[in-house]
Amino acid sequence: MATAAPPAPPAAPKLQGVQPLRAGEGNSFLWRKLHSLTGIIPIGAFLVEHIVSNFETINGPLAYAQQVKFLNSLPLVRVLEWGFIFIPLAFHALYGVFIAVRGRSNVNIYPWAGNWMYSSQRWTGAIAFAYMVWHTWHLRFSGVHLLAHPNAAFGKVQGEFQHPWAVAFYVVGIVCASWHFAYGLWLFAAKWGITTGDKARRRFAYVCFAIAALFIVVGMVTVRSFLDWPLQPTDTVVSPTDAIVMR
Repeated sequence: MATAAPPAPPAAPKLQGVQPLRAGEGNSFLWRKLHSLTGIIPIGAFLVEHIVSNFETINGPLAYAQQVKFLNSLPLVRVLEWGFIFIPLAFHALYGVFIAVRGRSNVNIYPWAGNWMYSSQRWTGAIAFAYMVWHTWHLRFSGVHLLAHPNAAFGKVQGEFQHPWAVAFYVVGIVCASWHFAYGLWLFAAKWGITTGDKARRRFAYVCFAIAALFIVVGMVTVRSFLDWPLQPTDTVVSPTDAIVMR
């Protein structure tokens, strides 16, 4: 007697959203975990500190010089620079390029918005890294040595701002760095299992968007402060107060 064929198993549900990092998915698992972590600590922490420190420009050149002097007086500041900023940043950027180059099409996994966010994260990361390399080279390694002469910091940034393209690059760099960090924070929480479920991720997305907007606003106010003050000298002086050109 013929029997009916068993029903076909249900189709696997279509994947949605960001998939968590899991062990056993290739040799790149640990590298991807490290890449994700370095984007938040220490690079993200440094970005927050940098934005807060630069916001001292609203209080004028003297306050900004004092902030630069304080940062340079931290114990083991050179070790902190290389061990917690330059080396992690280089790894995060280079491995991010490696991931982007080897990236697979995700049209069948992510909705349209997810594809757009994926692409924006790669492009903003590349632009932000180019901006940080240029910014660090000009302020840290060329011209007046700000570690020895923090009083010249305000005027040195203003000197860059004498070129309209440099101001535009600062603005684009701040926007890209702010977006890259904020969306990276959202990805970190999703991939590390901190936010589980669509509802939690949607709510945290609003928080991350607010962080990006706040960073951009603070960055624009900082740029405006450099432009509003009279051009400050960059020659090395003995007294910080003698170097300040008042409004």
